[in-house]
Amino acid sequence: MEERIIQFVSALRAAGVRVSLAETADAFYAINQLGIQDRETFRTGLRATLVKHFEYLSVFDELFPLYFNGSEPSSLRNLDHDLTSEEAEMLADALRQFAEQIRQMLERLLSGEQLQQDELERLAKFVGLHRLDDLRYRDWMAQRMQRALRFPDVSEAVDQLAEMLAELGMHPQRAEQLRQLMAANQRALEDQLSQYAGQRIAGNMSQRTQEESLDGLLNRSFRSLSDADMEILRKEVHRLAAMLRTRVALRQKKAKTGQLDAKATIRANLKHGSVPMLIKHRQRSLKPKLVVICDISTSMRYCSELMLSLIFALQDVISRTHAFAFIDHLEDISPDLKGRQAREAVQRVLARMPSGYYNTNLGLSLTNFYDRYLDLVDSRTTILVVGDGRNNYSDPRTELFRVLARRSRQTIWINPESPHLWGSGDSDMLGYAPCCGAVLQADNLSGLIAAVDQLLG
Repeated sequence: MEERIIQFVSALRAAGVRVSLAETADAFYAINQLGIQDRETFRTGLRATLVKHFEYLSVFDELFPLYFNGSEPSSLRNLDHDLTSEEAEMLADALRQFAEQIRQMLERLLSGEQLQQDELERLAKFVGLHRLDDLRYRDWMAQRMQRALRFPDVSEAVDQLAEMLAELGMHPQRAEQLRQLMAANQRALEDQLSQYAGQRIAGNMSQRTQEESLDGLLNRSFRSLSDADMEILRKEVHRLAAMLRTRVALRQKKAKTGQLDAKATIRANLKHGSVPMLIKHRQRSLKPKLVVICDISTSMRYCSELMLSLIFALQDVISRTHAFAFIDHLEDISPDLKGRQAREAVQRVLARMPSGYYNTNLGLSLTNFYDRYLDLVDSRTTILVVGDGRNNYSDPRTELFRVLARRSRQTIWINPESPHLWGSGDSDMLGYAPCCGAVLQADNLSGLIAAVDQLLG
């Protein structure tokens, strides 16, 4: 039991729940006092000691049954009495009518035998379960293992077996008892597969060290991130922003003197007979003025949210930021971001314009910006666009984007799609790209960090 609790704590940590060593020790003390005879008391004791915030309760409730569920399949002994020799002979005759794999599974259901650990491990490897670390795929993997064991065919075979037994002369009530027993045992095996799938995925999650997990997440494509992965990255953004802030501050400190101003130097040293004593430099502003336009459709949401988090965590090295989001039209989200996290701001915007499938319209969003916010763009403004450049075959309005780019100091586009996909299907990226000073491909958080570093450089 101690080992199982340790595995459970590791799974909680891997799922994002903060569990300290002291809290783990509290859990062991509580279990020693409460015992493990009553499952609900055991569960309450663990939850009270390991979960310190209500937002983690759902994670605890999802993982607990995976590690502490003692249900087992029923067995043939649950019948009113054992089979007579005549009934046993009828059952053997009927079973011989099925193919070997189906017959073996029927015999397992009759005996109430659970799947052995080595069988489960072979199944896991066969369906690819050993590579997964996302609990959202638990049910899907359990279903794949069921199909590998031919459970749909087995269900039909159970009904057929009951009919065959009745035809061979077994009492209909007795045949029905056998059918119900095997159906119940099959449901128990399905529960075992579901529990194993969850345990294996949770184990895969907990086996990753924090460093390996973080390094992998920083370089993992936005499309493959789970909700748990995003929670880790949301917290990591603040650390990365602090690192960037320090780097930008050092860069500004080195460059704050600006270029040598020869005319000002000569004027300042006329009193010294034009022999230079005081060196004058041209002052330059290093803090950019930003207009950020982000696609928050389903395919772009994680990328845009993390970019907004980075940008607004770096406001002390940016002169001013105006943030906009779009799906099928443009929304000014600067007020939503004041005093809030980027995730909360994005959720507020989505409540006003919920996303659907294939309704992204960048062309209309550029029209909205041109009509309402053109005055925000001047020679000191950097326009930052975060999107895949797809319009669902609507008018891309590249001429408006060209006007915006000409009015701005520079235009940078961050696209998570690989360049070889630009221009394919409904992508208008090849029309927007020539208007940009830089087009950066970034499909993970590491790429976004590099893009922001270049932006502030």
